[in-house]
Amino acid sequence: MKPHKRIGLVAHDARKKDMVDWLNASKGYLSPHKLWATGTTGRSIAENTGLNVTPLKSGPLGGDAQLGAMICEGELDALIFFSDPLAAMPHDVDVKALIRLSTLYNIIMACNRTSADFIVRSPLFSLEYEPQQFNAADYLARDVGV
Repeated sequence: MKPHKRIGLVAHDARKKDMVDWLNASKGYLSPHKLWATGTTGRSIAENTGLNVTPLKSGPLGGDAQLGAMICEGELDALIFFSDPLAAMPHDVDVKALIRLSTLYNIIMACNRTSADFIVRSPLFSLEYEPQQFNAADYLARDVGV
């Protein structure tokens, strides 16, 4: 993982303002990094922060899946996902898959403002870092007892 991170940003509707506020407060930490965001989150970021962000599709229309594919392909180093824990999401399976992939591929993940603050303000965040990689070959070769 290089010093300049590749970061995916997602915020559910009730958390978009919190995401924009956090990004504005964290610009100095985030401006050297490359940012991608799902549809309306990306639009809110572009319109309200001045940060350079690459927009993807809206989450329910495939943006979550696009970020998931980027994680699988080693194209993202971090996911900042401000989720709404009190609302049912029609694309909840996509949300869970994105969190599962972030965990599986051992990338940086924050699900709220406090964890995002601790991550981007950590001295490790702007350094080169070598995370332990998921070994798909070992997983596929496992004994499943059949």
